[in-house]
Amino acid sequence: MKTTPQNRAASPAKASEGGAQTPSATSNSADVDAFVQAMQSAPQPSGQGRLLFALDATLSRERTWDRACHIQAQMFAEADKVNGLAMKFVYFRGFDECRASGWKTDGKALARAMAGIQTLGGQTQIVRVLGFARKELAKNPVPALIYIGDAVEEDFDRLSHLAGQVGLLGCKLFVFHEGADPRAAMAFRSMAKASGGGYFQFDERSADTLAALLRAVARYASGGRKALEAQNSREATLLLEQMR
Repeated sequence: MKTTPQNRAASPAKASEGGAQTPSATSNSADVDAFVQAMQSAPQPSGQGRLLFALDATLSRERTWDRACHIQAQMFAEADKVNGLAMKFVYFRGFDECRASGWKTDGKALARAMAGIQTLGGQTQIVRVLGFARKELAKNPVPALIYIGDAVEEDFDRLSHLAGQVGLLGCKLFVFHEGADPRAAMAFRSMAKASGGGYFQFDERSADTLAALLRAVARYASGGRKALEAQNSREATLLLEQMR
């Protein structure tokens, strides 16, 4: 288990494996609290395109966290250009902390909320992320789930099984693997394949490629394969190849 003194915390609604959301009990960031309350009370988006965005916010990602947040903000900015695309992000860290935002079409607002999240020691909670995704899919179609992480500390078979269930419900999992942990790579590849999505490995040197791939997934979530094919970029082609 990765441990560290607690850092400043954001507090979107808590996401259990079953997908239930309850208000956070505590928060060290009044600004993020106010934003999250506004998100939760906002009307549900009426557009067809939806994208779930999940990330590992445990301490092992601390060294690259600021850079990762910058890249993720670029993806949200790109999503602003995609008409009707709504996004929700989920993150986990610390002891039993797994939280989700509300659905939002304002990418800049999501980027601001994410900027309030800091890394905190803890184990991975990917099972809860996939369980939350499955619950969301029971309400509305969600074509894509982006997951960014560097480690896996859960049962591989269970993760692949859950990823397969998510895929059967129409949601492809696109895993972006930070670093080179071979065990994590094995699990992430299996999860992506089970859902019909894609696996991509990256490090600090491939930040620009990652940003472009994230934008391509946003396009897919909004318009499906046709939108991706119309994008006619190297990243879109790579995404399509992984999905075959």
